[in-house]
Amino acid sequence: MIKLYEIAKILRSKNSGPFQITFDIIFDTEREYIKVKESGIINKDTIAKIYKVSKLDIENIVFFESAKGIKITIARKISSGTIGDRDVYGAQQHAPLMNLEI
Repeated sequence: MIKLYEIAKILRSKNSGPFQITFDIIFDTEREYIKVKESGIINKDTIAKIYKVSKLDIENIVFFESAKGIKITIARKISSGTIGDRDVYGAQQHAPLMNLEI
């Protein structure tokens, strides 16, 4: 098995507005992209488990064939910039995705 961080060229998170975080997973080759897509590991059950959120909080999982990428959008637990928010830009939230085994 290979970990997602070993196969993805880009693995990042960022704000998608004050109430959402978006994760981008982008691959160098179509072969790598298809391998991850066809593994089925990127799904609402997995994302809910690793981020400890309800599946209802997962707003989108989109597979972009032409970009060889996957975009996941989830609701933030705390809106960006409010008291208690430890990552205003949402830039440090991709770590749980890194160790997914493909």
